[in-house]
Amino acid sequence: MSFIAEYGFVLLVLACAFGFFMAWGVGANDVANAMGTSVGSRALTIKQAIIVAMVFEFCGAYLAGGEVTETIKNGIVDAEVISPDLMVLGMMSALLAAGTWLMIATMKGWPVSTTHSIIGAVIGFAAVGVSTDAVHWDAIGPIVASWVVTPMLSGIVAFGLFMSVQKLIINTDEPFLNAKRFVPLYMFMTGFMVALMTVTKGLKHVGLTLSGGQGILLAFAIGVLVALIGVALLSRIKVDEVADRGFHYASVEKVFAVLMIFTACAMAFAHGANDVANAVGPLAAVVGVIQSGGAAEIAAKSAVPGWVLLLGAVGIVIGLATYGYKVIATIGKEITELTPSRGFAAELATATTVVGASAIGLPVSTTHTLVGAVLGIGIARGIGALNLGVVGSIFMSWLITLPAGAILSIIFFTILRAIFA
Repeated sequence: MSFIAEYGFVLLVLACAFGFFMAWGVGANDVANAMGTSVGSRALTIKQAIIVAMVFEFCGAYLAGGEVTETIKNGIVDAEVISPDLMVLGMMSALLAAGTWLMIATMKGWPVSTTHSIIGAVIGFAAVGVSTDAVHWDAIGPIVASWVVTPMLSGIVAFGLFMSVQKLIINTDEPFLNAKRFVPLYMFMTGFMVALMTVTKGLKHVGLTLSGGQGILLAFAIGVLVALIGVALLSRIKVDEVADRGFHYASVEKVFAVLMIFTACAMAFAHGANDVANAVGPLAAVVGVIQSGGAAEIAAKSAVPGWVLLLGAVGIVIGLATYGYKVIATIGKEITELTPSRGFAAELATATTVVGASAIGLPVSTTHTLVGAVLGIGIARGIGALNLGVVGSIFMSWLITLPAGAILSIIFFTILRAIFA
């Protein structure tokens, strides 16, 4: 107890600094991947993508980030097995380790998983620095399984969405008119899906609790509003006969470019809701232990403070704005050629999968999920449409990330324990 009492303020300041550093890494690396399809399909410029991401990443992180944060905070290690001082130093080590690896990866332009980084780091300090009994190994299974299941699920959803676009719009006698007819329905799906998760799961920590029926009704209304806004925007788009001579579906893709704005917002919101936990989950654990005076079991049950989510949201936005350009186009341009109609299917499938995972508190990798969706689009076009070399290098970076996070965490944990011993 004396350790927490003596160094409490210093530890809190360091933990906030490390948490902000980790959030910066999430913004610089993972958010850039999340917006890559919008840039790669040329629906948004890099500057526009950064602005969209800044607004909706912040909203997703602050309004809907609480559920997954609880999993990272309490679900991976056993607070009753780890002493309060080791819990504080360990979670700080995990933040610093994951943030450092993300900075290295971003400098190299590698699209890596922030979820892998932080979970590997938390497991590393707990298993090696404390005891293998300190890790909830039974909870790791579903998380690891999600890294395989979610890309597959996202790929299947993206495949289905893209095939529906082909059937309803592309392979018809009047693709432009059908695009203006059916795209508002896709806009409704986007608005409804994100709103449903937000109003039913994500607003409890800001004091708004709705019943299931109220949540569905409000989400439906928001979906209709989004569709109406879309209809108003689409009414301004006319057939571009000159562009259509060079590319038969040029006018159709202009319609989908409007839709991509909505799916980009949904993607950014979903990413903020899920991946803010990678930065603030360990920080929330440290804050809980310090505020409870070292009572780890009390801290484990404490709610995630709103200001902690706010710190993570701000860090993500700054990371994206300052360094996100390094990797923002990797997924959008190098796996398969994307157009707005293809990019929309990838983004909506990814957002749907990530939002669903966030709702049940499962920390999934946005990078994995988005790559799965883009692969689904590529497969729908034929395996030859995929750049298998790039896909292989991305898979390799995923394999390296978890052990890198664990090793760095063990090193930093040893250093911090020596400093504060």
